[in-house]
Amino acid sequence: MTPENVSKFIKNLRKKNNLTQKKLAEELGVTYQAVSKWENGKNIPDIEILKLICDKYNVNFEDIVGTKKKTNNNKKIIVIIIIFMLIISILTMVIIKQNSSSFYFKQVSTTCNDFKITGSMAYNKKTSSIYISNVEFCGSDDEIYKKLECNFYEEDNNTKTKISSCPISSNLNIKDYLNSIEIKVNDYSFICKDNIENNNLYIELQAINKDNKTIIYKIPIKLNDNCK
Repeated sequence: MTPENVSKFIKNLRKKNNLTQKKLAEELGVTYQAVSKWENGKNIPDIEILKLICDKYNVNFEDIVGTKKKTNNNKKIIVIIIIFMLIISILTMVIIKQNSSSFYFKQVSTTCNDFKITGSMAYNKKTSSIYISNVEFCGSDDEIYKKLECNFYEEDNNTKTKISSCPISSNLNIKDYLNSIEIKVNDYSFICKDNIENNNLYIELQAINKDNKTIIYKIPIKLNDNCK
């Protein structure tokens, strides 16, 4: 599997489905910068994204990695891929056995009118992972702030716990700052139904202007569908 093979395939797939890089990124739950890097051969998707592409667009893994090319190394490539897939299969069975249940995948969004969120969540009965690829500000505040930061919190009985944070930036407006961040929470041990459906998770955005006045936005996180 080479970046050249993957970049050519993803670019052709996107054009075949009449998608922009931004639209493809939204469907896969990643940033459009990530899609751009794939198509330019600077990076390749991880195995979960490759699996999502196969399932969503009904394509074969061999088509993505380009194993059908007529080269002298064809057999070696096929053997490597078979070994790779066997390893993935074994690891998957181990994970399933340890967790005693399969993972579910949901899209996450927000109930806040001033913000639009693009992201996804993978969870089972024991652990959860959240990836928010885009937070879009829908308000009209164009002020340049001297300091901006955001944190991802869980709140339980009026006690909030920080579970992730974003880089601190300066001399930006809110829209440009949010366009530059993404939020990842891996292997976090909370239960989907208790935390997501009861709005116990939220992003807190703090912006300090030139007069040292702090503006705070609380962005609740919710699932588009109920937990299973």
